[in-house]
Amino acid sequence: MSLASLFAPVSVYSAVPLRTSSQTSVTASSAIEMSASSATLGKKATLLTLILVLLWSTTIGSKPVYAHGGVVFGEDVCVITIGFLRAHFTVYQPDTRGSKEYCEGIPDITNTEFVMEYLHDFLEEMPVDFRIIRDVNEVGKFAKWEDVQAIEDLEAATVFYQPPEIKADGFFRVSHEFDQKGTYIGIVTAQHPQEDKTYNAVFYFQVGGFDYGTIPAFVAALIALQLLYWLSTGGLARRRAKQQARQLNKQGGA
Repeated sequence: MSLASLFAPVSVYSAVPLRTSSQTSVTASSAIEMSASSATLGKKATLLTLILVLLWSTTIGSKPVYAHGGVVFGEDVCVITIGFLRAHFTVYQPDTRGSKEYCEGIPDITNTEFVMEYLHDFLEEMPVDFRIIRDVNEVGKFAKWEDVQAIEDLEAATVFYQPPEIKADGFFRVSHEFDQKGTYIGIVTAQHPQEDKTYNAVFYFQVGGFDYGTIPAFVAALIALQLLYWLSTGGLARRRAKQQARQLNKQGGA
């Protein structure tokens, strides 16, 4: 190597690498791979959302053992708890559903019978009353006695009331003709025969079809969570990178 070659002038432009079409394609391919990876994550998030919605719907449609207020729903029986006292609780709609039994979801707007079979002999000595009110404060499935006490005009909210009765045979039966679809709250009150004590059971039920309740809000929350996840993991940036990669590919092929 000669001294002339060492001190030969160097062009400034030679220090700046030129982007070849092959390099452009590699960059575009990397961006596309990154976008494909983010798309896979998005699909997984979408699948997770659908699975959660399905599980939610399945839970509502099935019959596990769970409690709403004073009534516990099992596979084949409903039990109402009045203070420390318990009774089997069954709802019938004989005019339209024959002898089919219900707990909280009453399908038709028609004559409805409520039956309690006492499981404690002590209830046979106690005056028991039964009240049905509209769910005016929209407390829903977890209604409790404090929610009833918070209603300003209980009589105005009442659609049915059976005064206290003593049922020595252990069976308490009432019937009511519903004329309006909606959500209601049942209230059972038992008076101690000797002492100044009362025991209450409060339970929610619906008449005239399924109540979607909080399902729309649940689905909206899932969608919002998925969108937030997409944004927080750079989803928007990856989308823009994908668009830029496509433009580079077009320019490189031109």
